[in-house]
Amino acid sequence: MKVAQIAVQCYTLRDRLQTAEDFVASMKRVRAIGYEAVQISGARPMSPLEIRYVMDAEGLTVCATHEPSQDIIERPEAVVEVLGTLGCTLTAYPSPHVPLDSRADVERLADGLNRAGSVLKAAGMALTYHNHDLEFRKFGGQTVLEILFERTDPSLVQAELDTYWVQAGGGDPVAWCERMAGRLPLIHLKDYGMDQREKAPVMAALGEGNLNLPRIIAAAERGGCQWFIVEQDHGFSDPFVAIDTSFKFLSQQIAS
Repeated sequence: MKVAQIAVQCYTLRDRLQTAEDFVASMKRVRAIGYEAVQISGARPMSPLEIRYVMDAEGLTVCATHEPSQDIIERPEAVVEVLGTLGCTLTAYPSPHVPLDSRADVERLADGLNRAGSVLKAAGMALTYHNHDLEFRKFGGQTVLEILFERTDPSLVQAELDTYWVQAGGGDPVAWCERMAGRLPLIHLKDYGMDQREKAPVMAALGEGNLNLPRIIAAAERGGCQWFIVEQDHGFSDPFVAIDTSFKFLSQQIAS
């Protein structure tokens, strides 16, 4: 992992991206922290072309996006157009837009992902799948995530593993990085902590939770991961503090 491979997921900053002016100011702060890349998701107060202008002006790369799930399945050509304008080649299916209440539901979604992935591949792009904890339910002894990745073509559908949600679902983030080797261009890094008062797990800035992040990062690197993306879904009064803490942690991992 190099500093240039560390990115921040804009969903983390969504409350600070509600206007064009806020978007520009937030991207300046992201760059000042040290990030050189972002994943575009959540609030988009500007067109893809306008976002591209801001990225170029601030010296930031769009490493990937999250596009609306339904658009990916039903309008993949439109997704290709957006990615082309932003100057990136990777997107992620962010979360199921259809119920996954049976193995047949999962298989139908997998088939739709294959079809969408083929459109992106033809354009020189790639589709990934972003997991939450719900993909660790089982049908016939297999988790939803296992079924999805077994039924999809690795050349058409790759992975954007989310470390917190793998752990929350009862999975092993290191084992899943190893399992997705060669199929893992993106990883979402967020730590897994515990709220002692609520007696419940919470998302934490990197280095402030209990995940073995050095092992996770090493496994992702061995698997060919291209982008190590910091994401903090919620639980922070100031998301900029969280992404600064996480960037410092990752920078220390590189230095060590």
